[in-house]
Amino acid sequence: MNRQSEIVGSDITTALCRFCGGAARPRFRTSDLNRNTSGETFSYLACNECGVIFLHPVPQDLSAFYATGYHSIPRSLDELRSSAEADRYKLDMVRRFASTGRLLEIGPGIGAFAYLAKDAGFEVAAVEMDAECCRFLNQEVGIQTIHSSDPRVALAPTQTYDVIAMWQVLEHLPDPLETLELAARCLSSGGILVVATPNPTSLQFRVFQGYWAHVDAPRHLQLIPIDVLRKHAVALGLRVEAVTATDAGGRRHNSFGWRQSTLNAFGKRRGVLKLGGALSRLAPPIETRGMLGSCYVAVFSRG
Repeated sequence: MNRQSEIVGSDITTALCRFCGGAARPRFRTSDLNRNTSGETFSYLACNECGVIFLHPVPQDLSAFYATGYHSIPRSLDELRSSAEADRYKLDMVRRFASTGRLLEIGPGIGAFAYLAKDAGFEVAAVEMDAECCRFLNQEVGIQTIHSSDPRVALAPTQTYDVIAMWQVLEHLPDPLETLELAARCLSSGGILVVATPNPTSLQFRVFQGYWAHVDAPRHLQLIPIDVLRKHAVALGLRVEAVTATDAGGRRHNSFGWRQSTLNAFGKRRGVLKLGGALSRLAPPIETRGMLGSCYVAVFSRG
């Protein structure tokens, strides 16, 4: 295997889990296998109490690892409209619980879901760290988008939303618990919070560990088991409406995960692409059982 990732012993400094305060043990070291922005090695620890996997220490400047090209900006609104259909499952999930109202998306990227929500009649706002994505959303899509890496700028006590959505965002945030707390406070009565994030209890993580594509070091600061997220949401007064690891997006992440993780582990050698493709075709019957998919979506509501 490509030894840029390895299981580690006790030589890494231990730390307390930011989710529960429990002691954490070294789990693995890895590098930026997905994008190769740096040759640095990063250490991930696992909490003995709650099972959260987290990066420690976190680099002081994470912006360097979101290199130019992290998002591919559409050339026009028509191009976004065409590509956005792949994200329609997100809108379908939201509309099971909310058909209209004020919607905030944290980390919309190029804005496929935000565009679909706006087109469906939601009053959409967003906060996004990528300046070019913000420009595109503001100028081409007509969605008010705040340029910031801190979601708190859109989660002021005076703001209320009927929907707050974080699709593959929570794992990037330095303060995920504070963001969840502020989001819960900003929900209107009956409003919903939608969170999609990588699943550290997945089959893929068990197989690949630090080579797993959805570790995405060092951009992913934590991998949160669904039981931990559910516990914190309930403590904030939210009700669990739905949890799934088999939605359309989850299945897409499964396929990507097998292919990219295989490349991460074995490199671009002969037959590796075929192996990744074969795994992505053979694994679905297993991944659809329980919570073994690579990513999950949880929907919470304020009663």
